[in-house]
Amino acid sequence: MKAEEPVCLIRDCDAILIPSGSKVTLPAGTRVIITQSLGGMYTLQTAEGYLVRIEGKDADAIGKKTLAAPSAGSSGTAEGTNVEKLVLAQLKTIFDPEIPVNIVDLGLVYACRIVPLASGGNKVEVEMTLTAPGCGMGDVLKADAEGKIRSVPGVTDVCVEVVLTPPWNPMMMSDAVKLQLGLL
Repeated sequence: MKAEEPVCLIRDCDAILIPSGSKVTLPAGTRVIITQSLGGMYTLQTAEGYLVRIEGKDADAIGKKTLAAPSAGSSGTAEGTNVEKLVLAQLKTIFDPEIPVNIVDLGLVYACRIVPLASGGNKVEVEMTLTAPGCGMGDVLKADAEGKIRSVPGVTDVCVEVVLTPPWNPMMMSDAVKLQLGLL
């Protein structure tokens, strides 16, 4: 995909308004610019200057290949450290809709605990934060994290909590991201 690619919606499409998190429907024929295509999601800018996010399953509305959502209740097994690595790899496929950086490298994931269950499988507990306390995308990013974690083999239960303490700040980003964004 080219950066700042203009397209016209082929069909009506559900979207999420950034940063409020409000659901909207963009009608067929709406002209938008694709500003970001990462992690199976698309960030679009409308002619009015609003930013919206659409899911990969709706990519056909902008003339792109439709991406399937991760499957819930995945089969297979993984243990301990492997589950944690797989969970973190999945979380790295979730990108901030305004900043082209995944939530792990952005420093939004504070904790990831794997709890083996007596009944088999693992419960994954994640604490994550937002770049701004009032960000309306919190529920959206939380749902993204839950869905991606559920796709990991051996995960049978997921608890993602959005916390605001300590408050996020740019120093929590990885050095590679700081360099990428020109902060080093």
